[in-house]
Amino acid sequence: METQAMAAARRWLADQGVGQVGDGWVSADAPDVLLTAGQVAHSWAGEVFAEELDTAEQVRLAFGLLDLLDEYWVTCELRFADESAKGPLPADALWGGYRERLEAERHVEAVTYSLWVDWFEDRDTAATAFAEVLGNDIGRIVAEPSEAPLRRARRVLACSGPVAWPVKEPTYRCAVRLPALHPALFAGLLASCHDIYGDLEPSAALALLDQLDLPADTRHLAELRHMLAAGHKHR
Repeated sequence: METQAMAAARRWLADQGVGQVGDGWVSADAPDVLLTAGQVAHSWAGEVFAEELDTAEQVRLAFGLLDLLDEYWVTCELRFADESAKGPLPADALWGGYRERLEAERHVEAVTYSLWVDWFEDRDTAATAFAEVLGNDIGRIVAEPSEAPLRRARRVLACSGPVAWPVKEPTYRCAVRLPALHPALFAGLLASCHDIYGDLEPSAALALLDQLDLPADTRHLAELRHMLAAGHKHR
């Protein structure tokens, strides 16, 4: 189902002479050349931020392109715009766009990958990004769980490995109170230990791990417990 944001992005692309044809895209400049969604993203996503729109509208249009094309490169252009001389982007539009997509039922790999490798691996942005997409809301989500916010919490916890331990530990300690979040919290702890940029404190992580209600045969559970008990921070 096409959302209003996707429809707006489609109209904007049409204004640039770009339209969808079957499984691909074509440009008015080369109508016989079939383009992939990735090629469209690389060629036109950055142009959104040259439009004569207020910055929040540019951000919303970029997110519409992300929904339409499902390409990670669109999130790169958002990050570039945030770091540009005209940045930072309005927080409500930027992080509201991330939260909305993290709560959506549809596949959001480009969004979670963007969080992981761009915002969370960068120590200059990780704390703000993590707070905006989950940390500020975790208490409410745990106290009053509902489907969409829980979906967001699961997705963020699972990709939170690179976030500095002091930043994410309070959120982890809150999340452990809700069993529905235990599998995602385990994924976050595992990534914190295994990811090259992962960060954790072994004793505190082990204390959290011991509170998780998980099947005894959960893959990597015994291995992670052993590593944390031995004081390992990274594999």
